[in-house]
Amino acid sequence: MRILIVEDDPMLGDGLRRGLQLLDYAVDWFSTAAEADHALELAGYDAVVLDLGLPGEDGMALLARWRARGCRIPVIVLTARDAIESRICGLDAGADDYLVKPIALDELAARLRAVTRRAVGMSSPVWKHGALEFHPARRQAFWAGAPVELTSREAMLLELLLAHPNRLLTRDFLRDKLYDWQGGVESNALEVHIHHLRRKIHPRIVRTFRGAGYTLGAAEDCQ
Repeated sequence: MRILIVEDDPMLGDGLRRGLQLLDYAVDWFSTAAEADHALELAGYDAVVLDLGLPGEDGMALLARWRARGCRIPVIVLTARDAIESRICGLDAGADDYLVKPIALDELAARLRAVTRRAVGMSSPVWKHGALEFHPARRQAFWAGAPVELTSREAMLLELLLAHPNRLLTRDFLRDKLYDWQGGVESNALEVHIHHLRRKIHPRIVRTFRGAGYTLGAAEDCQ
């Protein structure tokens, strides 16, 4: 899951970025509305954590502009503005959640999981596909009832495939979701992760469309 943080406080912004990265999220952090706008044009984020008190352009106006142009990315407002009127305005402007600082990192991560599950129509806390069972909150997989030991990147990749079961996912799309701009990516890293998923779960858990991308294997082939 790739997250965009828009926060002008250097200590808080860096703390959120580092904290979410430790929880195995790909995270980019910017401090102005202009930078956030540009980042959204370049990367396919799964969710945005948005402060309202930004320099140059208020976060509320930025959110309203995103929604007006059809941007549907889940947005969690994280702000010091705790008045009821501010909460109402934020939600009416298109926020998917509204949180008041300070907040525990684990709660923010749980809120991010909730809004992203809703965004892909996967609101259940347990995802099932054939003999595979996946718990996105813990990034824990079970195959035929037995736990599967996955690395963080393998679990993130499996989550992406399960979240888009009927979609062909290109190599560029998957890399964009798995890695932020700070992380270096080896040229064959994605193929290595897919090889490991097939070895650890099932040879047909991932289908390859040569030259096009990958998709989740059919449930009946993964029994």
